[in-house]
Amino acid sequence: MTFSPFNTPYFRTATLKSSFITPAAATTSATRYRSLRFITIMATSFSPTATAEKATTFKSLHRNIAGGGKPLLLANVYDATSARVVASLPGCAALATASFALAQSIGKTDETLTLDENLSLARPIAAVANEFNLPLTVDIQDGYAPRGDKQALVDVTAGLVKGLGAVGVNLEDSWHETCEMMDEEYAVERISIMLSAAADLGVSDFVVNARSDTFLMGGSLDESIRRGKKYLEAGAETVFIFWPRGEAMKREDVQRVIDELDGRVNISCRLGQKGGLTTADLAAMGAARVSVGPQLYLAVAETLKKAAGAVFAV
Repeated sequence: MTFSPFNTPYFRTATLKSSFITPAAATTSATRYRSLRFITIMATSFSPTATAEKATTFKSLHRNIAGGGKPLLLANVYDATSARVVASLPGCAALATASFALAQSIGKTDETLTLDENLSLARPIAAVANEFNLPLTVDIQDGYAPRGDKQALVDVTAGLVKGLGAVGVNLEDSWHETCEMMDEEYAVERISIMLSAAADLGVSDFVVNARSDTFLMGGSLDESIRRGKKYLEAGAETVFIFWPRGEAMKREDVQRVIDELDGRVNISCRLGQKGGLTTADLAAMGAARVSVGPQLYLAVAETLKKAAGAVFAV
């Protein structure tokens, strides 16, 4: 039987992200936010010119589909080894992190992964991206900025660009610590803030993949699409509508998302799901970008379990 990450507990959990929240997560949410000391220490390594050039390349990769080419395909990684394996593949044009996988790699939940930990875990991946001369985009969750703290978003952007050489982010519009949707006006404003902060650092083509979580949180798909249009108007390059984990990704619904957002979407491909949409399907349907979230991490964990099981099979 072929292993499918889609059949793991990550995908079998209930729709709401609150299903992942533990009492420990609730008590440590205040520590998720930025450490300016950490960002300052990190902000020393990457060439501004090289980062700006990679950002331009990365942005252009989102527009291949409009010219009849392939979408940007991202096999999300979580450490130096997975980054090196993925980067070495002929089809890899960029590296992307998945915060869920980063958190799991150090025994934490996605909700309790702090900014310091997220950036620290991404640093070896950034080194691999630099070695292979590939753009890097980072899953920055909800931005790690308390409500209304615009300077925090500027600081986080600086840590990403200067400390990691990152040229893009995955940015969610729901709060990790409460699993509530953000105020729409602020969700839109955050995109402009991060883009302006990156431009001030010389990276004018910084890419925001704006996640629209209303559908994930039990609301309507139409509402996620409506908010997504606002995010594109604010400067996001693509919109990522995360499908509820217990709900099938029907072709007609995915096609509607792609069509209504003019193809400027990130679709998460559910690997190994029988009858599910493949990367080839999503390319033919016109999606600009396809990612897989933590599914590589889950697949590796399953392979490790089987290999270790053979050791104990006495």
